[in-house]
Amino acid sequence: MPSMVVIATTAVPTHLRGALSRWTSEVVPGIFVGSVSARVRDELWHTVTQVVGDGAAILVHPAATEQGYAIRTAGTRRRTPVDFDGLTLIRMTAAPQVKKMQTPS
Repeated sequence: MPSMVVIATTAVPTHLRGALSRWTSEVVPGIFVGSVSARVRDELWHTVTQVVGDGAAILVHPAATEQGYAIRTAGTRRRTPVDFDGLTLIRMTAAPQVKKMQTPS
């Protein structure tokens, strides 16, 4: 039975966006929404994880959890889902620090 999925992408290859748009609608740049079967969802996500490269992606889909959905991520993100007593919460990691160049005195 088809269910709604949302895939959000950041800095992914153009051909991945094309592959996702075959099964979903790109409602705004990088946000794909569709109603697909669990098998198609898993195949799409497998493709995303293989091709994401330096970009990042997140999948949200219905699941039998307290919240009613599950979250999967691929690539490097500052926000990571963490299970906290059965609830999925989002942990923010610190922004990478840029080293300042010291000028000779």
